[in-house]
Amino acid sequence: MPGPNISSQLIATFDDLDRRGIELRSLTEVIDTTTSGGKLVFHIFGALAEFERSIIRELTLSGLIAARARGRLGGRPKLLSSADLDVARVLLRDGTLTVSEVAARLGVIASTLYRYLLAARSTNPKQLNEAVPVP
Repeated sequence: MPGPNISSQLIATFDDLDRRGIELRSLTEVIDTTTSGGKLVFHIFGALAEFERSIIRELTLSGLIAARARGRLGGRPKLLSSADLDVARVLLRDGTLTVSEVAARLGVIASTLYRYLLAARSTNPKQLNEAVPVP
């Protein structure tokens, strides 16, 4: 499981504080690490927090898998289609419009257009020789 184990982190922090003579007394919960019972409750809360984190992670992953099975993909929707990129390439190859002007016509900013064009070039080697004018 990626990421630190919350329970072991909590216990390590508690042990470090205990070694330095620092005791914990919660004002809102009934936790007092100066007593054996308080230390037990503290450790139980840590274990419960770790358990809850694991359950949330499992449910999230299950939800993502179920969504993928239904054809839903996560992430941000694409701003430009392949047809938009084809139009952009034609307009840029013509040389009468700047990248910013072409991007404005497509409803995006220039950096977005550059990002899409570079990504398209890296996935389609035939487009490596197509020059994109620099503004």
